[in-house]
Amino acid sequence: MAKIIPFQAVRPTRDKVCLVTCRSYEEYATAELAAQLDFNPLSFLHVLKPAYTNQDTVSFEKRYRQVYQKYQDFKTENILVKDKKPTIYIHKIVTKNQAFTGIIVGTSIEDYRNNVIKKHEETLAFRVRLLKEYMKHSEFNTEPVLMTYPDNKTIENWIFNCTQKLADFEFSTTKKEINYLWKIDDALEISWIQKIFEKTNTLYIADGHHRSEAAKLLSEENDDSENSAKDYLLSYLISENNVKIYEFNRLIKDLNGLQKEQFINKLNEHFIVENKNQQPFQPSEKHEFGMYLDNEFYSLILRDEKRLFETALESLDTQILYEMVLLPLLAIEDLRNDERIEYLSGKQSILELKQIIDEGEFELGFILFPSNINEIKALADNNLIMPPKSTYIEPKFRSGIVIYEL
Repeated sequence: MAKIIPFQAVRPTRDKVCLVTCRSYEEYATAELAAQLDFNPLSFLHVLKPAYTNQDTVSFEKRYRQVYQKYQDFKTENILVKDKKPTIYIHKIVTKNQAFTGIIVGTSIEDYRNNVIKKHEETLAFRVRLLKEYMKHSEFNTEPVLMTYPDNKTIENWIFNCTQKLADFEFSTTKKEINYLWKIDDALEISWIQKIFEKTNTLYIADGHHRSEAAKLLSEENDDSENSAKDYLLSYLISENNVKIYEFNRLIKDLNGLQKEQFINKLNEHFIVENKNQQPFQPSEKHEFGMYLDNEFYSLILRDEKRLFETALESLDTQILYEMVLLPLLAIEDLRNDERIEYLSGKQSILELKQIIDEGEFELGFILFPSNINEIKALADNNLIMPPKSTYIEPKFRSGIVIYEL
C-alpha cells in the first residue's frame, strides 16, 4: 500500500513562473550560470546559489543559511506564494520528442523504510549527509524524487480528464520545453486518488536516491509531532511506461598498457568482435556493445556461452562490461572515482563520443544499449544495486516550480 498526501506548495506567481524556474544548477556551464545570475534577478538560481561569487570561502552551513534567507526574501517579495489548501499537482513536460505527465505529491518515508518504495542505486554517505544538512537548514525541497508506478488505466483516465482543463501554469523554456501545471485541491477528489494508490503495492525510485536517503535521515532527526512534513518526501509519480531511459556510454583514457591488438584479442574471449571501420555502430539489443578505438568502430556481441546468468545484475550490460572488460583488462575498479573513466549520456550522439576521443584526452569509448524499466524493477525487487552511471532517466524536473516546505 503506497501512501500519498497533498501539501501546500510554495510556487511562483503565474506572471513570473517562466522567469523563476530553472534547471538544476549542476546542468549550467559556468558562463551560463553567471549570466543567469547577472541578468535575471527572479531566477531561482539566486536561491540555490546565493553565495555563488565566493563559494570556496563560505562554509556549508553558512551557505545553507544563505539559501534559507534568499528563499525567505523571494517569499517576502511575493515572487513565491504559498497555496492556501493542501493540493495534489499534475505536471506535464513536453519536449521535442516526448511528453511526460506525472503527479506531484508527498510520499511516505515510512514506505521508503519498509521497502514499499524500492531503490536500485547505491548512495554515497557523504553526499547524503550534505543533502540532509541542506534540507535541514534551507527548510525546503524543490527537487522531487522521480518514482514510477505500474501502468494503471484508472489513474491514466483521471490524469487525462484533469488535464483537459485550463492549466494553472503554461510556460516554455529556453530548451524549447513546454511545462504545464494543474492544481487538484478538491478534498473528495484527493481522497479518491489516495485510495487508488493505496492499492499500489510498490513504487520504484527512478531518479533521486540520494534525496530519498537524505530525507529519511532528516525524518529520523525530527522531534516534531506525528505527520510532520519531514515524514514525507516530495515526489513526482509517473507511469512506468512514460519514463525515458538512456544509457551512459563510457570514455576510457588508456588501454592499461596493452597494445591495440592485445586488447582486441582479449576481448575475443568473451565477445564476437567485428571491425566496422568508419561506420558507427549503435547496439540494437541487450548484450551488444559498440566500441571506438584508434579511429575505428567495432561491434562486440557477447558470446552465447557467456550468457549464463543467475541474477538480474549479472545480465545487466553495464555489469557485463565491468566484469569482463573494465575491471580485468583495464584495471578500472572504482567506477565512481577512477580518473581514467568518464561518462557520456546516451542523449548525445555517437559522433560526439567519436569527436571527444579524437581530440586526444581519451583513447577508447564503449557504446551501450539502454536498460529498460523491467531491469530496474528486477534489481529493486531483489535488493540488487546497479553499477554507477548505468542510466540517465527523463523527465528532469525544473527547480522552483513546486516547493515543499519542511
